[in-house]
Amino acid sequence: MKKNIIKEKSFAFALRIVKLNRFLSEEKREFVLSKQLLRSGTAIGALVREAEHAESKADFIHKMAIALKEANETDYWVELLYQSKIIDKTGFESIKPDITELLKLLTSIIKSSKTRVDIK
Repeated sequence: MKKNIIKEKSFAFALRIVKLNRFLSEEKREFVLSKQLLRSGTAIGALVREAEHAESKADFIHKMAIALKEANETDYWVELLYQSKIIDKTGFESIKPDITELLKLLTSIIKSSKTRVDIK
């Protein structure tokens, strides 16, 4: 069976986000931004999972596009947490490459899927 890289990476990322949320809530006592991060960061993998059972190619593309939007929002929250000094440079530099990779993978999947079904 072929490995589904985006499925694996988005799930692993969601686990990191859950752990980061726990850290932010328990150690930093930060609840509002951490909740936003939790919601968007775990939604990526959930949408990728949903796309596996899309009703059509267009539905697949739509679900992946929403996952891309959630990944972009997650990138925003990570950047905001870093710039506001809620997470340190080490934490930021640890998670930033993962979200960047997800953004690139999702963008590539959407582009190639649109090409295959000739949707602009």
